[in-house]
Amino acid sequence: MEDDSSPCFAHTLVDGQVIDPQTLHDVRVFRKSNRTRLYELRKKQSLETREKASTNIAAKLDDALGDIAEKTIAAYWPIRGELDLRPWMTKAIAKGARIALPVVIKKDQPVDFHLWTPDCAMKIGKWQIPVPAEAKAVSPDIIIIPLLGVDKEQYRLGNGGGYYDRTLVGLSSAKTIGIGQSFARMDTIYPMPWDIPMQQILLADA
Repeated sequence: MEDDSSPCFAHTLVDGQVIDPQTLHDVRVFRKSNRTRLYELRKKQSLETREKASTNIAAKLDDALGDIAEKTIAAYWPIRGELDLRPWMTKAIAKGARIALPVVIKKDQPVDFHLWTPDCAMKIGKWQIPVPAEAKAVSPDIIIIPLLGVDKEQYRLGNGGGYYDRTLVGLSSAKTIGIGQSFARMDTIYPMPWDIPMQQILLADA
């Protein structure tokens, strides 16, 4: 009988998926390198450039979503130079939408989405990201997801935690929109079995 050291057992189990260890290693190295490259491009932007990009994306969201009254929209609190949608989120609430933020409840598990308003109390959540102090969980109709990179098949390169991919498995009815900068375009991120492509991509004009 062969033991687990046999080549027949030379695999790694990640999120329930059997992956060749060398492939997993190579993809992780590739993605880490590109995250570093893309973070550096963000850092080089002036505050004015980033603010213009955020305004540009807000206008594109308005065009893409149309009437958002009665819709529950999951957005995000910007970190690491991500586009700032908070002014757009406030306007969306005035138009009759409900806005929620992602909240990490447990490491390596799907996130919850908790209702947010401009005047709600906030607290520091996992990874030092502000979240609503009062947990009012909702199921979003639309999920707006920040991205570092995105490939031709609309797979996104994020911060590397895998939280959105784990979450989207259970929210197949929600519309997903990935947003980022024009320099985010890549030929491929070498998607793995657990990666989920975005339904729509919006990138700020260069």
